[in-house]
Parts: sequence; structure tokens; C-alpha cells
Amino acid sequence: MTETLYFLRGIFAALSEDSALWLTLMPMLVAVELPLYFLVMTGVFRWAAHQDVSGDQRQTTPGISVIITCYGEGDAIAITIDTLVEQLYSGEIEILPVIDGAVQNQHTYAAALAAKRKYAGIKNRPVRLVPKWQRGGRVSTLNAGLAEASHSIVINVDGDTSFDNDMVRTMVNMLQQPKYLACGGALRVRNWRRNLLTRMQALEYMLSMQLGKTGMATWGVLNNISGAFGAFHRDILERAGGWDTHTAEDLDLTMRLKQYKTRYPDKSLGFATHAIGHTDVPDTIKAGDAKTAVDGDLLFLFLRKHRQGLTPKLLGWGNFLFVFVYGVLQNVLLPLLVLGFTVWLVVAYPPRLSSH
Repeated sequence: MTETLYFLRGIFAALSEDSALWLTLMPMLVAVELPLYFLVMTGVFRWAAHQDVSGDQRQTTPGISVIITCYGEGDAIAITIDTLVEQLYSGEIEILPVIDGAVQNQHTYAAALAAKRKYAGIKNRPVRLVPKWQRGGRVSTLNAGLAEASHSIVINVDGDTSFDNDMVRTMVNMLQQPKYLACGGALRVRNWRRNLLTRMQALEYMLSMQLGKTGMATWGVLNNISGAFGAFHRDILERAGGWDTHTAEDLDLTMRLKQYKTRYPDKSLGFATHAIGHTDVPDTIKAGDAKTAVDGDLLFLFLRKHRQGLTPKLLGWGNFLFVFVYGVLQNVLLPLLVLGFTVWLVVAYPPRLSSH
């Protein structure tokens, strides 16, 4: 432990004494991080300045289909269905729990079946179970739900997520504005009190998934509509091809919607800041070790699947620059640069062994 502290102290001493190191680090900070912070914060202030305080402006209450992707949630699926049935919304909410691999997931299937029986007599809240007997994965589950959906607005949620009782009303209010093709909702951490790791993730969700997306959406450069919580016009979703196979289906769909809206410059992807969902996050480092897989997903999507579509012509200059800098450079290439810089730092400034 002493040797490690000595090594780190040597690195920080080198940074404080050698201006060349700061000249290497500062361009990354100035060119990449500060513009993002500025864009997000100005976007949040702009969003706050344009909030309508005159009350609920919704004119109609169209029917909504909610697709719940279920795999191994077990009894937790009942909480999700409960919070959808209890929504303060006078229109119909069609609840579609899609059980992927229902043969293997009898516990989840039974819990969803019990919820269907529980709410059989509730007006405007039909629960229609969609069992997929064979395991097909998340994308096939979403598309199976889309094929069964009856209404013109579709909301997709995860089976381990609960919602504030005005979530649907807030999402519908946004989607009824003509300029929005789709919108995302804000997720918060439900088990944040568990330990330090969950508390840190709760803070990250608030900053990146609520504050960050609010600011980005205000300027028309929303990076992603979460696969765990998003709302779509069904006809536009079908026109864009629904959810596609491979990986990171939510980011892939967001990219296709951005390309789609190039033909409709007055359209936007929105973020419903006050539509709140609550989910559990991993409470151990091992359980949350998915970051490397996510980076691999980004590498595949940006540099292979959407390489030809990553152009100003299809995305528009604003979204092209944002995706290129904060999708490709920051999330794909920058980690490699940081790794290379760390190796160079160790080689250029080797730790000196103490004589004591």
C-alpha cells in the first residue's frame, strides 16, 4: 500500500512540475468535456425558462399500449403492472407483459398471469399477457409486443421498473405536441440506500440520465431514448423498422430516428423530464461489470452498422457533430487514448523507489 501511494504521489508531482503534461491533458478537457457541460447546463436553463406553468394543456386522452419486456423478474413484474394500472390517466392503458422464454420463466409467467386476473374487471386497464415460449432475446420481445399493440402511442418499459402515477399523462402531453417523433423518460434508482455503489449510481442517473438528457434534448441532440423507458408514435416506429437485432437496440433505434427526422427538420426527439420511472441497479461491482460490453456495442454501432449513416446529410450538422464527438470520439476512441497516455506516463516518469 505504501509503494502504491508513493507511486501516485510521484505521478501527481510530475504533473505539477511538468507543463508539457498539462498541455497534453488540457486539450481533451477543453475540446471535449467543457463544451458538453456548457451545452447541458444552458439547455437545462432554456428548458426551465420555457416550462408552461398554466396547467395541463392536453386536449385528448388517446389509448396507450405499454410493452413490458419480461424475462426473469419473478414477482417484481406485479409491481410494474400495479403502477401502470394506478396511473392518473382517463384514457385506456393497454398493458402487454411479454414473457420471453415463458417455458423457462414459469415464475415470471405465473406472476404476470396473477396480475392479469387481479385486474380483470378494471375499466380502461386491460392486461393482455403475451407469452413467448421460446427464448428470443430483448429485440424479439419488443417487436412481439409491438405486433400485439392496439393503440397509436406505444411505451416500452422493463419488467423491473415502477412509475410515478402521472408518468403516462406526462408522456402523452409531450407526444401530442406535433414536433415530437418520440420521447424518453427519466429513470431513478430505487435501491439507492443499499450501499455506497448504489448511491453513486443514483447520482449518476440524476446527472447523466435526467439532467444531461434534459439539456441535450432542449438543443435537439438527445443521445439516446432508453430501451428501459421510451414512448413512440406507433406509425413512426414501424416506419423506422421497429427494434433491430444485433446489440444496443435503444441506441440503434435512436440513430435511425435521427436519420428519419432529417426529412422532417421541424421534428425532434424529446425527453419528458417529469415522467419518472424507478429501477434497481447492481449493488456489487461484479454484477455491474457491463461497461466493457457497452463500449463494444458503441464500437459496433458507430463504426460498423451506422458507418454509412454517420454523415451530416442524414443526421444534420448538429447531431452529426454531437454523435461524432460524444459517441465516437469520447466513448470509443478516448478510452484508448487515455490507456495509451497512462502507459506513456508510466514509461516517461517511472516510479522512484524510496531508499528507506
